[in-house]
Amino acid sequence: MANLTRIASCAVLGMATIVAAQNPLPQQSNNKERQPQAAPAPASALPGESAHPLTPADLEAFLDGLVPTEISRDNIAGAVIAVVKDGSVIFEKGYGYADVKSRKPVAADQTLFRPGSISKLFTWTSVMQLVEQGKLDLDRDINDYLDFKIEPAFGQPITLRNIMTHTSGFEEAIKDLITSGKPAPGQLREYVINHQPRRIYPPGKVPAYSNYATTVAGYIVQRVSGEPFEQYVERHIYAPLHMQHSTFRQPLPADFEPNMSSGYQVASSPAKPFEYVNAPPAGSVSTTADDMTHFMIAHLQNGQYQGARILQADTAQRMHSRQFAPAPDLHGMCLGFYQEDRNGHPIIGHGGDTQFFHSDLHLILDSNVGFFISQNSLGLPGDSLRETVFHRFLDRYFPYTVPEAKAIATAKQDAARFAGAYMSSRRPGPNFLDATNFLGEATVRPSPDGMLTVDAFKDPSGQPKKFVEVAPNLYREQYGQAKLEFFTSYDGAPSFGIDYPFMTFMTPGAFRGKGFATFSALGPLIFFALALLCWGIGAAVRKHYRLLRELDATHRRRHRWLMFAAGINVFFCVVVISIFAAAGELGLSGRMDPLYRVIQLIAVVAVVSAIIPVYNLFRPWWQQRWWWNRVYDVLFALSAVLFAWFILQWHILAPSVKF
Repeated sequence: MANLTRIASCAVLGMATIVAAQNPLPQQSNNKERQPQAAPAPASALPGESAHPLTPADLEAFLDGLVPTEISRDNIAGAVIAVVKDGSVIFEKGYGYADVKSRKPVAADQTLFRPGSISKLFTWTSVMQLVEQGKLDLDRDINDYLDFKIEPAFGQPITLRNIMTHTSGFEEAIKDLITSGKPAPGQLREYVINHQPRRIYPPGKVPAYSNYATTVAGYIVQRVSGEPFEQYVERHIYAPLHMQHSTFRQPLPADFEPNMSSGYQVASSPAKPFEYVNAPPAGSVSTTADDMTHFMIAHLQNGQYQGARILQADTAQRMHSRQFAPAPDLHGMCLGFYQEDRNGHPIIGHGGDTQFFHSDLHLILDSNVGFFISQNSLGLPGDSLRETVFHRFLDRYFPYTVPEAKAIATAKQDAARFAGAYMSSRRPGPNFLDATNFLGEATVRPSPDGMLTVDAFKDPSGQPKKFVEVAPNLYREQYGQAKLEFFTSYDGAPSFGIDYPFMTFMTPGAFRGKGFATFSALGPLIFFALALLCWGIGAAVRKHYRLLRELDATHRRRHRWLMFAAGINVFFCVVVISIFAAAGELGLSGRMDPLYRVIQLIAVVAVVSAIIPVYNLFRPWWQQRWWWNRVYDVLFALSAVLFAWFILQWHILAPSVKF
């Protein structure tokens, strides 16, 4: 699924001082279907540089000189790349190992990779086939196609167009998404019924990537076609495209298993078990790079491949056309594909990530070129093989002069207004994992020269990228092509969008920022830990020197209760960290529900224990021997109340363990 690491690490933006009258902010565009837009003219090449010929010989020499070095440096076991042009495969090759232990090499036409969310493109193509046949309507309430009900919210139904543009409005749902256990027969229906997330945005308003919504679309394909989803795709897409080494099925068919690549965290670590995706339409495909060339050619040729047609030309063009964008000057969502324009060329595509496989598919529409890359290891932190290789591919064969970024006159004032913390629109809602939201916030900071930096977006050296305001509310990377655009969301919240149109960043609201959340959690825990430490040291010293503490029974009892309150809060934190550290991949599985209930039970005791230090404050002042005893009592009560607020504010005590 689109990388949770990628998405959760992107953060949100907060600023309460946008003055619309002074500098009007564009509202989010709607998601009504638009006609395909004319491709922009390619920009000129760099001075003294011309495009290399995109030929098999040149491409092989280029990639052979780049990829082996990159996978070795990034500690990646193996990768595969395929390139098509004008209806033909001009390059496909495997690099490294499909299995490190046996030294089995990657073969482009045999080795199976897991392209993750690129699987969605097969689901969307299936939907559009049924739209062509009049069996589905993109703008009809999806409840009309289901045998269960999507819960009502906002007085608006969700449509397939909303789902295909990731504007269905669902919270992030990750529980049981990828597990090590085999899905049971009929599991697709069970999944969409039992894992329905909350609706946190009105449909058609806020892009928030949703694996669950895509899975619902796949279930609709199954119900309307009358065929099991996996079988439908095999008959109506894989068969006509001669994709004989591709399947949604889990576990793999017996004849596929020998060719399945192992997955790795890094190449130097042991191979990981086969990943089972419990939401198959969202990401369970296993395929070869050679098969993916057939699919790319079919879409580049508007639905046709070697005489077979999986979509009518006008339907394919609708899929490839812009449907929704968070702001006017940013990339937009098509019907399933998303825009990735770069180097002056219109590009659509999709990325895909499981825990260990990471892939990208790009279609350069005006040049009739398709590019697919997949790697079987996450690799070292901060490295991105697939992005590096594709960008260098573009720079070699479609060279581009980045226009000079000239700041507008009001850049310094605007940078100050836009500064703040922002939270991703793709996030868990008010549930057990709500506290992870502030960990993924991004902070926008102004620099003295009027530019902005965003701590979540870094350049290859690991430093935050600098963005220049080139038009009102629109920023571009100082020496690159990445863009940010600030706007007002449907609810009036200051927001900004980035190059990935399936998410935006929104102000988190009062007391929901990273700074206050961190303070309200760590501050009390540090105080409680110090109090327990001092109490323990004091008791040890008194015991060693046989000193009696001059406290009456009432004071001793009060102090012990205070230590209980401190201990239960620290114990709660230790239990949470221990459970998630020990859970590993099971941490997002329903099998952990009993332990999550234990966490909630301890959290209840921790919240109730705040009464103890608050009650302790009501001792008369004259009963305190020293003034610092009273300060200590006040700090104790504030810490207990603040930590109880943290537990309640971040929904750790939400009644369910659905997330």
